[in-house]
Amino acid sequence: MKNSGPAPAKPALIRGIAGGVLMGLANLAPGISGGTMLLAAGVYPAFIEGIAEVTTLRFRAATLAFLAVVAGSALAAIVMLAGVMQALVIDHRWAMYSLFIGLTLGGVPVVWRLLRPLTKSAIAGTGGGLLLMGAMAMIQPGASGAGEESSVVLMLAAGIAGASAMILPGISGSYIWLVMGVYLTILGSIEQCKIALLGVAGGGDVSLLLGPLAILAPLGIGVGVGVAGISNLMRHLLARFEKATLGFLLGLLLGAVLGLWPFQQGVPPRPGQLIRGRVMTAESIAALRPKDYPLEGFRPSGGQSAAALGLMLAGLVTTLGVARAGG
Repeated sequence: MKNSGPAPAKPALIRGIAGGVLMGLANLAPGISGGTMLLAAGVYPAFIEGIAEVTTLRFRAATLAFLAVVAGSALAAIVMLAGVMQALVIDHRWAMYSLFIGLTLGGVPVVWRLLRPLTKSAIAGTGGGLLLMGAMAMIQPGASGAGEESSVVLMLAAGIAGASAMILPGISGSYIWLVMGVYLTILGSIEQCKIALLGVAGGGDVSLLLGPLAILAPLGIGVGVGVAGISNLMRHLLARFEKATLGFLLGLLLGAVLGLWPFQQGVPPRPGQLIRGRVMTAESIAALRPKDYPLEGFRPSGGQSAAALGLMLAGLVTTLGVARAGG
C-alpha cells in the first residue's frame, strides 16, 4: 500500500465524524439521502474523491483514514438506533411515513438546482424515474401482503440499491429498501446482531450471530459493490448524459412518495389468507411477527390528518435546512 499524503487535519476529521453520523441516521430513515447529509457536513466532495481513489486502487493514508472515520461514524449511528427506528415504524407507521414523505420531498430542490436549465432530455429522464418508482410502489411487498423476504440474492440486490444513498444527493437508499420489502428485516437484523455481540462479549453463545449475519453479510457485500459501481457509473453518465441522468434522479425523488401512503397499518392475517406463498392457519398466524403482518389502509381521523400534514412539513423543512447548510 502506498503511504503518502499528510494525515487528515483535525477539522476535516471532525467534519468526517459529523458527516458519518448524519449519513448513518439518513440510512435509517427512508426519504433522507446520505449524500445530502454529507453535503450538509461539507465533506461530500472529499468522500466522492476518496471512493474514486480507492476504486482505482490508489491508496493514500490520509484518504483511507478519512473514509474510515466517515464509515465508522455512520456504522455506529446505524447500530445504536436501528432497533429504535424499527419499533417506531412498526408501532407508529402512519406518523413515520408522513415524516418520511416530507423528508423525501425536501431532497427535490437539491437535484433541481443541479438540473437547471430544464431540457427535453431532462424531462424525459424525469418521466422515466417517475414511471420506475410508480411501478415499484405498485408491487412493493408491504402493500401486497407478501411480507418481507431475506434471501441472499435479495439482500445482495438491496445492498447495491441502498448504496445509492451514499453516492447520490437527494436519493434515499433506505426508501428503496422499504419498497423492496426488506427495510424492517434489515433493521431487525442489525439490532439482533448488536444484542448477540453484547452477549458474546459476556460469554454468550456465538451461534446467535449466525442468523443476523446471514442477512447482513450479503447486504454488506452488496453495499460495497454498489458504492464502487454506482460511483463510477454515475461519473460516466453525468459526464455523457448529464441532463437526462439528473432528470431521472429527480423523477425517482418525486415518485418516491407514491410508496409512502401513511394511512396503513399492519393487520394480523386471517386464516386462509396467502402470505409468502403459504395459506395461513391459526398456528402460523400466532407465530408470525408483527413486522410481517400485511398492510391494510384505514380512514384517518381529523387529528391524524392534521398531524400527518404537520409531520410532512417538519420533514420537508428538516431536509431543506440540511441541504441549505451544506450549500
